[in-house]
Amino acid sequence: MTTTLITGANRGLGKETARQLTAAGHTVYVGARDEDSGRAVADELGARFVRLDVTDDASVAAAFAQVETDGGFDVLVNNAGIGLLALNGPDALKVFDTNAVSVVRVTEAALPLLRKSANPVVVNVSSALGSFAANHDPSRPASQVSAIVYGASKAAVSMLTVQYARAVPEVRFNAVEPGYTATEFGGQENPLGRPVEISAGNIVRMATIGPDGPTGTFQEDDGELGW
Repeated sequence: MTTTLITGANRGLGKETARQLTAAGHTVYVGARDEDSGRAVADELGARFVRLDVTDDASVAAAFAQVETDGGFDVLVNNAGIGLLALNGPDALKVFDTNAVSVVRVTEAALPLLRKSANPVVVNVSSALGSFAANHDPSRPASQVSAIVYGASKAAVSMLTVQYARAVPEVRFNAVEPGYTATEFGGQENPLGRPVEISAGNIVRMATIGPDGPTGTFQEDDGELGW
């Protein structure tokens, strides 16, 4: 039985990823800082709830202490993130802390448990907005969008993926561009947003790789995305 923890799993991509992985037979921890909504989603999906605020070291430590007490886990999905215009110092720090620094905070807390797994996997939810390749390709939507701080924070997520894959070869680390999605994060009213089920499928695909799966890659719908 594979056990998976997903951050920011009480709505949107995180919730749908939790639903699909639960349906696939994983034991899933719904990680969320809001206890009421997190427990409600866990109950709805037949999953477990763990309170987890990715911006708070004590909360992260307590969450993984709970997971360890329960018997450990195998797959971490670093999904939690925020999008703000953030063209000032305090907001930019908030975006980087939530989107990028949290990957370090959560991953470092998770590694002692992941190293005990026979098939340890980390999936970092990134974005084409953080891809230099996509930003310089006129055929890609990312090249037409100004996402100054958000894009930079996701570029940091992608580099963290590369560095962790190199530094911790016993764990497979991959970044995922899930796709622009009609969720509360991406904007329900935007007609360009696609169904959350499709985008979450990209995350699920990388969360279910075997011991011979890739590491240090940036994945999207049809294969790898250029960094």
